[in-house]
Amino acid sequence: MPRLSRPIIVLIVLIAIALPLSLLAGRVWIDAAHTPNAAVILADLRLPRSLLALVIGAGLGAAGAAMQGYLRNPLADPGLFGIAPMAALGAVASFWFGFSASAWLLPLFALVGAAAGMALLALIAGRTGGIALFTLAGLMIASLAGTLTSLAISLAPNAFAMSEIVTWLMGALTDRSWREIWVAAPLTAAGFACLMMTGRGLDALILGDAAARSLGMRPGILQAWLIAGIGLTVGSGVAVAGIVGFVGLIVPHLVRPFTDRRPSQLIVPSALAGALLVLVADCTVRILPLVTELRLGIALSLIGAPFFLWLLLRMRRGLA
Repeated sequence: MPRLSRPIIVLIVLIAIALPLSLLAGRVWIDAAHTPNAAVILADLRLPRSLLALVIGAGLGAAGAAMQGYLRNPLADPGLFGIAPMAALGAVASFWFGFSASAWLLPLFALVGAAAGMALLALIAGRTGGIALFTLAGLMIASLAGTLTSLAISLAPNAFAMSEIVTWLMGALTDRSWREIWVAAPLTAAGFACLMMTGRGLDALILGDAAARSLGMRPGILQAWLIAGIGLTVGSGVAVAGIVGFVGLIVPHLVRPFTDRRPSQLIVPSALAGALLVLVADCTVRILPLVTELRLGIALSLIGAPFFLWLLLRMRRGLA
């Protein structure tokens, strides 16, 4: 068995074990033989929620691995490019103008926001191919989107709209259905395919910009694939679930020691690990004995923030 296939096989096995358990887990555990309407609950409520967790986690994990490979920075996160904040801004606009009641307008507004973020990023930094300008452009877009989102919250037309905006921004998979699957799954698959196209270019960047160019890496094309891949994977996730952070930061670190550390070999394991992480986190928030269900975005932030601090301390010790 090839060495690099082992983490992929292990992750697939773990997902195959976790998925059936996620269908049974919840505030009320499902007993297929005795629970009334068990088939309806499993098919219409539990299964789409679990599949959506896998789709969102896979997209965020793959995007995080590609971004860390491109920036050559283990602390990079998909939100750094500003696409997730722009998608969130689009969704907030749908709440602000009262369009969120429509089944399709909320994800549509979020996807338009993500597309606007992709276009801005390509317009500002796409032609130069410089990683520094690319990063600064992403930070600028994220800052602008965050400021406009805060402005929208402060100027919310009523308390109900403000409450909806704040709650949605926390990120959750509650009350999701097959409709969200049909929105997120095709876009995430397309984004994942774009990210896979960056593998050779990301591997070449390990040798440095000059060496990568001499090996035929074309910075503009690589950036275009990255923008498209991250925009589709992250934007579709935000469109159906709100802000779910830290997945793209955490999972590449968890699977990197089990690969040869080449960025091209990290994308698929990171996608699988991200899918598993979000699925397990969603199961956990469902079964916690709380008055109301803990939001998925908050739960992952409670995991991700200490993990980020641990990474900083480890890097500091390494530099000492």
